[in-house]
Amino acid sequence: MAKTPWTTTAARVARAVLSGLSRATSDRGPRTTAGPTTRPGRPSPGVARGTTTQRRPEAPPATYPGDFAGTVRAEYSPDLDGKPDPGEVVWTWVPYEEDHARGKDRPVLLVGRDGPWLLGLMLTSKDHGRDAAAEDRHGRRWMDIGAGTWDHEGRPSEVRLDRVVRVDPAAVRREGAIVSRELFASVVSRLHV
Repeated sequence: MAKTPWTTTAARVARAVLSGLSRATSDRGPRTTAGPTTRPGRPSPGVARGTTTQRRPEAPPATYPGDFAGTVRAEYSPDLDGKPDPGEVVWTWVPYEEDHARGKDRPVLLVGRDGPWLLGLMLTSKDHGRDAAAEDRHGRRWMDIGAGTWDHEGRPSEVRLDRVVRVDPAAVRREGAIVSRELFASVVSRLHV
């Protein structure tokens, strides 16, 4: 095919679009859209279906004050109104424990507040029961909480009980679900901080 101004321009546009798409999705996980969340099957008992609101942070919060240390004053006040509240599972940027300048986007169960910050416990779909001895050696404690609408594949989740992260409400990407009061109380009663 002969190069013409039209084909040259079209090729440049296609490269720019593909480049922009790969940058937009790298290291950020799947994109979501507003509206009801759907997934195959049913959520676990204790998990209510939620809605999603896309508010993807472009970068991690500028200053992370560090993980919360102290007694969590648990608060159960979920309200799927587009604003994050304790009792909800939300998606947000979570700093790595060993390097707060780095982290990843993941689901977090909000359990309370610390001034302008929300307090959260990170979730994972990895089964830590298989490596419980190694987790215990490192002081990490996990609790199974079942599947919920925060995971688009409907995988069972575990919540980490020994690390409370501070969450910038403006950095929350989307609401995933409301957990039941019973599940919330069970998680909070097992906190190891």
